[in-house]
Order: sequence, then structure tokens, then C-alpha cells
Amino acid sequence: MKEYDVVAMGELLVDFTENGVSAQMNPIFEGNPGGAPCNVLSMLQKLGCKTAFIGKVGRDSFGKMLRDVVAQQGIDIKNLIMDEKVPTTLAFVQTAPDGDRSFSFYRNPGADMMLGTGDVDVSLLQNTRLFHFGSLSMTARGIEAATKLAISEAKKAKALISFDPNLRPPLWDSLDAAKEKIAYGISQCHILKISDDEIDFFTGTTDIDDGVSKIQKKYHTPLIFATMGKRGSRAYHNGIRVECEPFLNENTIETTGAGDTFMACVLQGILKYGLDGLDTQKLYHMLEFANAASSIITTRKGALKVMPEERDVWNFIREKKG
Repeated sequence: MKEYDVVAMGELLVDFTENGVSAQMNPIFEGNPGGAPCNVLSMLQKLGCKTAFIGKVGRDSFGKMLRDVVAQQGIDIKNLIMDEKVPTTLAFVQTAPDGDRSFSFYRNPGADMMLGTGDVDVSLLQNTRLFHFGSLSMTARGIEAATKLAISEAKKAKALISFDPNLRPPLWDSLDAAKEKIAYGISQCHILKISDDEIDFFTGTTDIDDGVSKIQKKYHTPLIFATMGKRGSRAYHNGIRVECEPFLNENTIETTGAGDTFMACVLQGILKYGLDGLDTQKLYHMLEFANAASSIITTRKGALKVMPEERDVWNFIREKKG
């Protein structure tokens, strides 16, 4: 028995999302706790999993706020380190009318980039069923080395490895470097979640099935989830292809955290059934639940603090299906 269901490593930051205008007609930004790995852990906590986070924030007001919020979600923060010199990473999120968004980052450097191999508590990785990471923990040498150490330790402990590229072009010196690190992440994982835009970027095709086939042939990834926004999602496993329709939501205000919510939901299903226990029916129900939870989060500002309760997701599915 392992102490943790999921341990994640990576960025923890403040997402400043647009929230109206002032009396002087200036845009107002709301500081929402964010960062893909902790968003995933927050939703997993809602689903009854025990989680822990490995990362760094600045010893500033933003870092202290993030530390407190993450702890309030029930995530173990004993390996969340406060950097004495480098400030917490900030992201400003501009939202389009359809809920899609673009990012401007203040991270040159940011505290999350300062995590090194000596900062990693390997006991967490030796005592988890699954280790999750993304490509942003490979944008600087120090945290890249820490990420590779974490993967190695988790694999030694027979943990499953999950990876979400979570491509953010402004944070890379070059897109070639981004592609190289994403390739490394895919080569290490048992479970890959990848968006339609990322499939196009990484494989050069907008055809989801063709792109996934290219990844499978080169990396032999056991389980791939493809998210397609308003077109739903697909799962590919052991020659099985399963597709699930989306839950389009008229109350959508922004899509920040939707992919992270989806990731958490399918990881919970994998923890429940195991990779070898998945079949067409189980994969479909996992996709359906993940699509529904992702739809709910698009109606809320931010993600980490406002993940839906499991019962709310089931109620939403019943309501939409009549």
C-alpha cells in the first residue's frame, strides 16, 4: 500500500483573470490560484484521492497565499518550498468572447523554475501510486533535472507516470525546445493527455486519429486521451478507440483549468480500475465524467479553489442526459 494516490510536480502560480472593468473603465483582474499540476491535485482531492505536491513559490504575499490555498484543498504541501530570492510566478489571462484564453507570464525567472534535485523529497515518490507532471517543469535546467529525478524515483517504486504537455509557447526559448521536451515527457509516461492543438503542434496533423497513431507508433504509449474542446474527447488503449461527446455549456465564461479537471477525472478512473482493467465501457464512462466536470469548471473563474464536488458532476450528467 502506498501513502499517496497521486504526487505531482511543477508550476504553482497566480492566474490573474479578467473580471470586469472599473469605474474608470480599466480592466479588473482577479488573482486566482493556479498552475496545472495543483489544479489536477485539487480535483483529485474532490474525488477522494490523497495527493501531494512538489514545487516552489516565492516567499512573498502571493507565495504565502498559494501555500495556504493548496493546503486548504487537502493537498500535502510538505515539499512545497518557499524561495527566499525569486518571486512567485504570475500569469495574466485574457479571455475571448467564446471563453478561450491567452496568457502573459511574469516568469523570468519565477520561483517554480528554481526547484532543484536537492529540493525533491524522494520519499513522496517512493510512496505514490502515480506521478504526474507537465512540460513546464522542463523549461529551465534546474527544474528539468528535478523532474527527471522524480520520474526515475517514481518508476523505481513502480508508480504509473502521467504527462500533460500543457503547451505554453511564451515560456519557451524556442518551439523546437518545447517539442523536444514534450517528446521526452511522452517517452516516459504510461498515460498521456494531449489536446487537439498540441497534437497539431507535435505531429503536424490536425487529424486526431492520425496524430495519435503517430505517437503510438513511435512511443508505444499505453493510454492516450485526446481532448478536442467543443468536439469532446477520445481515448486510445490496446487497440480500442472510444469517443465521447462534450457537454456544451451556455454558462461558459472561460476555459482555464478545463484540461486539468479532465486529467484529474481520468486519473481517478485509472486508479480505480488499473491500466489492465480498462475496456470500452469503462473508458467511455471515464470520458463522460471528465467531460462533464470540465464543462462545469468553464462556468467558474479560476480552477484550483473551485473544483466541482463529485456529486455535482453526477447531478450535472443526469440533468443534461434527462
